Order: sequence, then structure tokens, then C-alpha cells
Amino acid sequence: MDMSQKELIKRAEILTDALPYFSHYVGETVIIKYGGNAMNDPAIFKTIMQDTAALKILGVHPILVHGGGPEIDTQLGRLNIASEFKKGLRVTTPDAMDVVQMTLAGKVNKNIVASLNTLGVRAVGLCGMDGNLIECERHVDKDGTHYGCVGNVTRINPSLLQALKADFIPVIATIGVGAKGEAYNINADLAAAAIGGALQAEKLLFLTNIDGIRKDPTNPSSLIKKVTVTETKSLVKKGIISGGMIPKVDACVSAIEAGVSNVIITNGTVPHAILLELFTSEGVGTMVTA
Repeated sequence: MDMSQKELIKRAEILTDALPYFSHYVGETVIIKYGGNAMNDPAIFKTIMQDTAALKILGVHPILVHGGGPEIDTQLGRLNIASEFKKGLRVTTPDAMDVVQMTLAGKVNKNIVASLNTLGVRAVGLCGMDGNLIECERHVDKDGTHYGCVGNVTRINPSLLQALKADFIPVIATIGVGAKGEAYNINADLAAAAIGGALQAEKLLFLTNIDGIRKDPTNPSSLIKKVTVTETKSLVKKGIISGGMIPKVDACVSAIEAGVSNVIITNGTVPHAILLELFTSEGVGTMVTA
């Protein structure tokens, strides 16, 4: 048997091993939250688009929710508009909000849609203002501090997504809408969690630049494969979950409490991380469950 035939047999074995997982997800809604620096790597972008398209072809209903911080930073810099972060939130002036809206709902969103449409599927670009999909109110701290046009999700109106998801892949830019029609910049993780809950999604995938939750943040081999909501709170108290991972885990808990079956934090920079997570027994990230 030559090597090419052995390789083909190996590929066939991989497919047959994945069959039970295929059947589990057919007809189910899977939310994919994608953003950060992985959006700037063409090779990683390509595999995420391929994985998302593959889910649709297999009969799953993927919905892609995206941010776009690095591209926003680039556009703000070009226009000499100052940008700063406080407590992890981008202080968003009205001028900055114009750029955020144009960048997320425009360039970033449509590039994702166009890429998916070249892969044998049909995608449609949306933001939270379409059909009042993501309703918001201004984010205000307990001490009265606010961050300009930064919003908190108050309501998801999923009827538009329910109408589209059977035939299209909805690609959602996380711009929310206020009571008077004003635009808000909203946290993409929390938006994805709220959308997943409103649709009672089977799974929500947070694609990050780390493997998941680690017992020792400095040790990649200490990955925690599965954790409950209660256990995450204990890990935060112990300092094992800290820094930027805390809001990510908070979004996981929010999704679970809203009705998502389970949530995965996984490394989106691993080639084909979505397919590895959904269609293998090992997975590649941390699963958060009720």
C-alpha cells in the first residue's frame, strides 16, 4: 500500500470517527464568537471561515458574532481620534462611535460575509441595530461613571435570526441600539452570550488566543478540560482565573444561565479549532457547563 492510499484511508477513518458528533449537532444552533488579534492573521481567518462553512454544509446552524478591536484601533489612528480603555472598556466618544460603527458593521462584517460566500454557503451581514436585534442601554458604573457610547445588552429580539438561520449564516457585528435609535458599542462576548441564550443554542464557542482555563496560567499543560459554573466562581476567588479571563468566564456563566447548553473557551489560533472542538472526543479547550 503506497503512502497516498494510507493517507486517504486515514482521512476516511477521521470522518467515520466524527460521525456520532455530526448527528448530534445537525439542526442545532452553534454560536461562534470571533474577534481579537486572530482576525488579523490571514491563515487563521481562513480556517475559521472554512470551519464555519463546513458546519453549515453538515446541517448545523452556525451564527458568527464578531468584534474587531484591532481594526478599530487602526481606523481611529488614521483619523487621529484618541482612544483609551478604562476597566477593560473602550471609552467611546460620539466621534469614536462613528468609526466603531463604520468599521464593525461595514468593513469587518462584510469581509467575513464575502469570505464565507466563496465557500459554497450563503452568509448575511447584520448588526444589533437590524430588526432591533440587540437592544441596549448606556453602561454606567455603580459610582455613576460611564464610558460614552458603551452599552449593556437589555434585550435580544431573535426573530430575524430565527428566520434567517435555516438558509443563511448570520454574521453579527456587535453594535447595539438604544431606545431612541442611538448606536452603542457593546462587549462582543456578552452579546454572543445573550444571543445564544435567546436562541437556546446547543453550544457557544469563544475563540480566544489561549487554550482555555489553566490551573497554572503560565503552564500550557495545566488546561482544565471541564468546569461547572460553581467551580468557576471558586477558581476566581482562588486567583486561578484572573485578569482578562474573568470577563470571559463571566460571559460563559451568563450564557449558561440564559439557557445555552454548554460553552467552550478555546484557542482560535489553532488551525480548525472549531471542528476539533465539536467533532472529536478530546476537544481543544475548556468546557463550561451548568
